[in-house]
Amino acid sequence: MPRFKEQAICIRHLDWSETSQIVVLLTESRGKIRGLAKGSKRTSPGAVARFSGGIELLTLGQVVGMTRPSSELATLTEWDLQRPHHHLRTNLEAHRLGMYAADVTHAMLADDDPHPASFGALAELLSALADEKARQHALLRFQWALLEDCGYRPRLDSDAHTGQALPARANYIFDARAGGLTAEVDEARLNKDIWRVRRETVELLHRVREGEPIADASEELCLRANRLLCVNVRAILDRELPTMPLLLKGQGM
Repeated sequence: MPRFKEQAICIRHLDWSETSQIVVLLTESRGKIRGLAKGSKRTSPGAVARFSGGIELLTLGQVVGMTRPSSELATLTEWDLQRPHHHLRTNLEAHRLGMYAADVTHAMLADDDPHPASFGALAELLSALADEKARQHALLRFQWALLEDCGYRPRLDSDAHTGQALPARANYIFDARAGGLTAEVDEARLNKDIWRVRRETVELLHRVREGEPIADASEELCLRANRLLCVNVRAILDRELPTMPLLLKGQGM
């Protein structure tokens, strides 16, 4: 039974019994894994020493476990909590954005498929959500990094329908099904996957793509860009995740 020791973030968990948990962890070098942590919720000194009192959602720690070819669940034997992210439990907005990020990560990544860049982006986001003035900025960088890591970053320079260079204009159309911007579309076709986008939103996404600082961007502008990327993810998955209305309840990009 191969043994592993990994940095990991808990993105799903459920009670398997009164004392044990089934968890989904995003690990740094093994990707997303599902595991059974027997005895993780026990309060005995030995159990607390091995599992830090349980594996909590949106926390980061070091996990030790073993995999078996005959089981879809890894056996988790240790969890050393390193970043509890207390701000995600004391602030509702931070918690909701963290849950959205966990939802999107879980849906976009396949099991046992290494994505160290996505792990790093999620770890950075969960810590950055402590700053209430920069939460939308941090979420924008995370969503872009996840889409890029999965090979789905939206097309910003050429028309998603024709492949031609996009002309400079005040507004564009984002066609989520086509995976990018387009210059023109019949107004009657505007729907949940086809949105009108302001030029400044597109310019902000260009800056994110190039890795430029975006601290000077307004929260509203970052929110509009986050809506665009959320709509992009929804089209890729062909379904709306339970946490997506958090971003999509407002209109406009």
